[in-house]
Amino acid sequence: MKTQKKQENKQQSSKGSDRITGEVASAIVEEIVGRTGFRGEITQVKCLVQEGRDKGRSMRRNVKGSVRAGDILMLRETEIEARRIKSKITKGAYT
Repeated sequence: MKTQKKQENKQQSSKGSDRITGEVASAIVEEIVGRTGFRGEITQVKCLVQEGRDKGRSMRRNVKGSVRAGDILMLRETEIEARRIKSKITKGAYT
């Protein structure tokens, strides 16, 4: 009969999580840049951070779900910005 050894569950912090604090910052959507994702389910927006360390910074973010200009986003972190959409053809959008 084989005996099984119990594995200890070690919780390791994710990459870069020590920089990201538990604070939430709000941001207002300025404009919709385009659609991205494999089926066009993600919307890339430009938003202006309202509070926190990066107050006043305009940044590019990816948003899942319905969004329009003037909406308020609650951001967990403001250090990471989304990559630009390279192609002029927006993925998943039927035009």
